[in-house]
Amino acid sequence: MPRGRYSLHDPHDHTPVADEHFHCAPGPSGWRYVSQLTTPSGDHAGSVDLALDDLGRPIRLELHAASWQVRGAALDGVTWVRTDPTGTYATEGNVRAHAFTGTSPAFLIATARLLRLTVPASATRVRLVALTDPVLAPRTVDQSWTLLDSEAHATDNGPLTVDAYQVTALDTGEQHTVHISGDVVLAAPGIELEDLDSPPSTFR
Repeated sequence: MPRGRYSLHDPHDHTPVADEHFHCAPGPSGWRYVSQLTTPSGDHAGSVDLALDDLGRPIRLELHAASWQVRGAALDGVTWVRTDPTGTYATEGNVRAHAFTGTSPAFLIATARLLRLTVPASATRVRLVALTDPVLAPRTVDQSWTLLDSEAHATDNGPLTVDAYQVTALDTGEQHTVHISGDVVLAAPGIELEDLDSPPSTFR
């Protein structure tokens, strides 16, 4: 069960945004990721609880940020409820999409798990509902994912396979590279892995 800490920053000007303290693990029916976020000054900034089934679909998502909360799952596409603490402004949503995405590294792992790309492969298109900070506003986005390379690196704990993905935003054409090993993001725009207390888990 990997535990560790990501530092999150603005991918454009590198301003620190938050630290995400996480643990994650595969289970008999899928994978679960749980994290707590803190601001650069140490204040609580939110949380992530994401569970996937064995096919990589989100069977439960609970996000907290600022004073907003989203609960969602894969149901007729993806379905969610977004609410404030009092429930006064609760809204429901449903989109014919494959999964959710957001600033947490968990969503990169989830998308990679859902697509299960191999090398060599052509670009695969995926529709996601992005829950954007700080108010978790939902926005439908289309991306293209390509697995560029899968390479084993020698470590003290045995070989570590690192997958390099090219992710393209289809509305703007902007491209970036994401490096993933098992269920841990090693590097991505706005994301740095700062601490990891055990090797990444490998999916069956």
